[in-house]
Amino acid sequence: MTALCLEPRADRVADLRGAFDLGNDVAYRRWRELKLRWQPRDVDELIVDVADPRQPSAAERDALLDRIARASMAVYRSPVTAADKTLPVRLGAQLGLHRLDANWLADEDGISPIAVDPRRGDAGEGGGAYIPYTSRAINWHTDGYYHPARRRIHAMILHCVRAAADGGDNLMMDHEQAYIALRDADPRWVGALMADDAMIIPARQGEAGVARAAQAGPVFSVDAGSGALHMRYTARMRSIEWKDDAATRDAAAFLRERLASDSAQRFGLRLQQGMGLVGHNVLHARSAFVDDAAQPRLLYRARYLDRIRA
Repeated sequence: MTALCLEPRADRVADLRGAFDLGNDVAYRRWRELKLRWQPRDVDELIVDVADPRQPSAAERDALLDRIARASMAVYRSPVTAADKTLPVRLGAQLGLHRLDANWLADEDGISPIAVDPRRGDAGEGGGAYIPYTSRAINWHTDGYYHPARRRIHAMILHCVRAAADGGDNLMMDHEQAYIALRDADPRWVGALMADDAMIIPARQGEAGVARAAQAGPVFSVDAGSGALHMRYTARMRSIEWKDDAATRDAAAFLRERLASDSAQRFGLRLQQGMGLVGHNVLHARSAFVDDAAQPRLLYRARYLDRIRA
């Protein structure tokens, strides 16, 4: 069992005031020092044993919030094996999450069952597939990178009902670590990626015309209410347009190389039955997998417009 880490979180939560202002290097250095001091070094440090995620105890909730404050994410491990779609909703409510992103691929309750589904997997852009509904690998991204600013995804829960027979491993990276790597390498790159037209997702065409308008926006932005950092990103090479200037191109290339590097502060694990990922909208990827036909891989995904108040 992973021990609960219940030291006072005030000592390990970095002060966000001015941290992401390129003109305030003192605030950035203060935030960076605290962030790196408390950053978990191993995926095991993210894991919290929770008896029932639908109703975590106060100690379990505090332990989840502790990991999220330090790494923008936590992994819970539980004995709950039932296919209960209320689980991510009930857990989210315990963390202050209430506004589900009701995207068109989600069910009526706002929860997306992620499994191989030919109806969705073969109906994507340009005749391609919506990759989450296939067994193919998914490249690095944050959720909702194609959404407008009013629908930014700030938090997510991914609950495993059944794991694949082989593969389907998750990779995660704290988006704040990506920001630190970029700013330390060249602050101009951060400035370029904070431009409102840094990354453009072209319009998606449907049978009746434009199904989704082109969406331009920044990669990094600062939430006006909390002062927290938000990231909007995809490592895809097709159906994406980067602003045509040297700083943006160099920044995008640096991010791709960083995410592919073993030196990056990445975490990897395969979610097993009863486990789940909860946190802010961190960078994540998935390896390809092979299903057991009798017990195919199934995860429930909940995406929120709210931010966890860690």
